Amino acid sequence: MSVRIPRRAAALLLAAPAVARAQDQTLRLIIPQPPGGATDVLARLLIEPLSRELGRNVVIDNRPGANGIVSINALKQSRPDGNTVLLGGVSIFAFNPNLFSNLPYDPWADFTWIAPIADTPFAIIVGRRTGITTMQQYVERARAQPERITYGSAGNGNSTHLGMEMVAEKAGIRLTHVPFAGSAPALTAIIAGDIDGMFTPLGSIVRASEAGQVVPLVTMGRERSPALPSTPTLREAGLGDITLPGWYAFVGPAGMPPAVVERINTATRAVVDGAEVTRKLRDSVLEPISGTAQSIQDRARMESSEIASFIRRRGIRVE
Repeated sequence: MSVRIPRRAAALLLAAPAVARAQDQTLRLIIPQPPGGATDVLARLLIEPLSRELGRNVVIDNRPGANGIVSINALKQSRPDGNTVLLGGVSIFAFNPNLFSNLPYDPWADFTWIAPIADTPFAIIVGRRTGITTMQQYVERARAQPERITYGSAGNGNSTHLGMEMVAEKAGIRLTHVPFAGSAPALTAIIAGDIDGMFTPLGSIVRASEAGQVVPLVTMGRERSPALPSTPTLREAGLGDITLPGWYAFVGPAGMPPAVVERINTATRAVVDGAEVTRKLRDSVLEPISGTAQSIQDRARMESSEIASFIRRRGIRVE
């Protein structure tokens, strides 16, 4: 007697050994920033609950450099067996294709999209040694001394680079960009007085602000952030709004079995939607976002198209 097995059920049966093998091994989580960077902080918040949900160990592998390209190369060299995943941000997938003439990867063909994690708001900060305390002062000094004010970023083409360029365009000022291999060393340079300021994920500078090490000038968003309630928005400072996405997501090497993707996505959604992680994310000034692999890939495609016109207009290229 022959038995007909539905196509989806057959696919799950065929993928079952891959899921079982993945469950028996440690999950390596590649991070495109050094320890202390915004993505690294997010990863360390996630690994313990994710490990519990998956029933397997999760370890962090920091691979900073070249606006995520170093980490991407490490991911591409990994087997698509569900044992290696990248926690990447919008810069790697939506910005880099519009910035690099010879990008060594295709964000749509070379990876398996797995799950969205969180959105981050941004702020502009300066060091105490600048003597600047308001965005108005910042703009006035920049207009009086073109290209004298320096700002750091987490790398060429990173959201921390493009965001400041968007603000500079709004304000009609010219600044000098100093890229770093991650947001943490850029923040250290600001505190030391080596550079003047930065456009940065808000959550990564709250403690430095509370300690009096940096001065937050404005936050991005329609309303003031509960984390920095006395800091005005860019609109309140008279510069209108900018639209800059700041999401994080899990992606894997191309060719991961759908059942393995579904297992990690399901676990990730359970973690992100859980009360414990939701609270910790919001305490870190991150907004949890959970959804399907397709939802975050579609969003990345849309935002890549939207940022392309700004990059062309400003003539920003990274070689």
